[in-house]
Amino acid sequence: MKHGPIALIDVFMPVVFIAPKKDSSYGKVKSNIEEVIARKGTIIVITDEGNTDFDGRAEFIFKIPLTNESLYPLLTVIPMQLLSYFIADLRGIDVDRPRNLAKSVTVE
Repeated sequence: MKHGPIALIDVFMPVVFIAPKKDSSYGKVKSNIEEVIARKGTIIVITDEGNTDFDGRAEFIFKIPLTNESLYPLLTVIPMQLLSYFIADLRGIDVDRPRNLAKSVTVE
């Protein structure tokens, strides 16, 4: 969140944060969220059930079930994939045919 990325943040820039409370970097993520809020960015948080730290602070909150820390990557990727799918669909992008994707494999 330093230099270039933070310079891009404004009211039109949504920023997605993965912030399960059990994560060892949770404090740093909360600090980054405060930096985005200070720059009036749109906050989207993926966090675990029962976490109320972002209520009233984030525009959108996706809650995932409480689980072992090693399983969080599996649970947090699902909301991110759905978010990207629905954004692409709203923009009229064919999600089944991504541009610049080669459909063949070349073996030498």
